[in-house]
Amino acid sequence: MKVLVTGASCYLGGRLCHGLIQHGHSVRAFVRQTSDLSFLPMLSENIDLELAYGDMTNYPSILAACSGCSVVFHVAAIVESWLPDPSKFFNVNVGGLKNVLEACKETDTIEKIIYTSSFFALGSTDGYIADESQMHSTKYFCTEYEKSKVIADKIALDAAKEGVPIIAVYPGLIYGPGKVTGGNFVSNLLVERFNGRLPGYIGHGNDKFSFCHVDDVVDGFISALNKGQLGERYLLTGENVSLNQVLDIAAAITNTRKPWFNISMFVVELYGWLGVLISRVITGKLPSISPSVAYVMRHQWAYSCEKAIRELNYKPRSLTEGVEEVLPWLKNLGAIKY
Repeated sequence: MKVLVTGASCYLGGRLCHGLIQHGHSVRAFVRQTSDLSFLPMLSENIDLELAYGDMTNYPSILAACSGCSVVFHVAAIVESWLPDPSKFFNVNVGGLKNVLEACKETDTIEKIIYTSSFFALGSTDGYIADESQMHSTKYFCTEYEKSKVIADKIALDAAKEGVPIIAVYPGLIYGPGKVTGGNFVSNLLVERFNGRLPGYIGHGNDKFSFCHVDDVVDGFISALNKGQLGERYLLTGENVSLNQVLDIAAAITNTRKPWFNISMFVVELYGWLGVLISRVITGKLPSISPSVAYVMRHQWAYSCEKAIRELNYKPRSLTEGVEEVLPWLKNLGAIKY
């Protein structure tokens, strides 16, 4: 089966390309001319992979990429906590989805669209665990990224009601080996911790996220293709724990000292504003922490993946098992020492 993967050069998209090829699919990877392709499967006679160059904001390039494909995995998105120009979130995350949907309507070969939404599209879960029935209240957004994914999610659900063959999947906080990017938040957290730049816990552990290993998510995507029902939503999440618990797990695995004090969220937010100021005035580089990170961590984002386990045979590994894999990978990269 010929499948198109948008965002193929990103952290999740690259791993998905590997997984699809291993399952016998012919993959067309949609990438930009400037994309880093080093994490894609190597092009060779033995690898059924081809490249399609374009941009999510360029409709003709998306239409051309869809030609001859049976399935589209729409993974492409801008995943950042802050950008100096927030319109980019909406141009890519919302406009890109609209372009994919329009291209699929115009292409008569597309049988199914697997759309990558986000747990942010469902909204926070302060004090409870949510499932796929939750809809975002739209009263408040911690980040512009969150707002863009909520808008895009509604577009996807409306398209499903109109008969577009779409399945929406909602990964949690993805982690694992493959690529240290802004989207691989856990790896970045561990790099900061083991390089001495994060001496304490962040906050008091009131946050809660649903962590999912990237390879489990890839398996969930492929299961959604094979077993998912059109128009349905599937949470591909995992254990619901705080970032402080992640640091405790890492300390136990490496037999190193746990953080011994807590950094208040006020300090985190202040540091974020300083990072934004430095970015705007001096470096032009995105800050490692923005105020939005503090806004997100003042809430909980806990979800149940029981539906995916039941209907897709989704098998999320434990967070301890996943971190046990990530730590030596980061150590072999030279990113951390312990």
